[in-house]
Amino acid sequence: MDDADVWMRRGSSFGAVAQAYAEYRPDYPADAVRWCTAPVGDIGSLRVLDLGAGTGKLTALLARLGANVTAVEPDEAMLTELRRQLPAVRALAGSAEAIPLPDGAVDAVLCGQALHWFNLERALPEIARVLVPGGTLGGLWNSDDDRVDWVAGLQEAAAGAASPSLSRRRSEAASWGPAQFGRALFTPTERAEFPNSHRLTADSLVSLIGTHSQVLVMEPGDRNPLIANIRAYLGSRPETAAGEFDLPMVTSVIRAVRNAG
Repeated sequence: MDDADVWMRRGSSFGAVAQAYAEYRPDYPADAVRWCTAPVGDIGSLRVLDLGAGTGKLTALLARLGANVTAVEPDEAMLTELRRQLPAVRALAGSAEAIPLPDGAVDAVLCGQALHWFNLERALPEIARVLVPGGTLGGLWNSDDDRVDWVAGLQEAAAGAASPSLSRRRSEAASWGPAQFGRALFTPTERAEFPNSHRLTADSLVSLIGTHSQVLVMEPGDRNPLIANIRAYLGSRPETAAGEFDLPMVTSVIRAVRNAG
């Protein structure tokens, strides 16, 4: 398979582990969400679309913060889990390239761990269509903080299959300028980082890593030795060998404002 085939397989792999995704994936800092929507107003007064909502990790936070939230998710299994977790939230089947909302329906569009899966050539006009002029587009990604020694060791043991590291996120961000979304539809992109952490055990961290797309598409002959290596590493470190611990993370965030034109 070529790179595009692998990317499509990875992007469509999460439904097989929807319940584990909901249980083990980390949450987002409230301050990161507020930063995303600050140009358009207080989060509690806004209509917000969680696009590529998955099982509702970001949706749940938006609802707690008082937003009038709509979740849109293309994967049936992930959407089913979202509806089970958040029965009071409006949750629709749809994609970033075909959003099932009318023009100007929302004040902000947020994407948690999702924006990189979109076909941006098609998705950006759709996002701009459902946003009011002056509305915000925000993307959030949780990254393992590899400035911490044992987290850097975990990245090495996981051979790139764990959450992308903070250093990787920063390297990727450096390749994008402020015109990441172009000039026609959105203002120049702004970036920020927010500290985050995730309470885990060695077992739950292994389960978390098992929800990452790179692991999900592996053949068992490759996956099983990788998981064994991660378990051995966690058992060798005093920070993670016994009981609960906090995984240091950073939430990297981008935002842009829809042009008035």
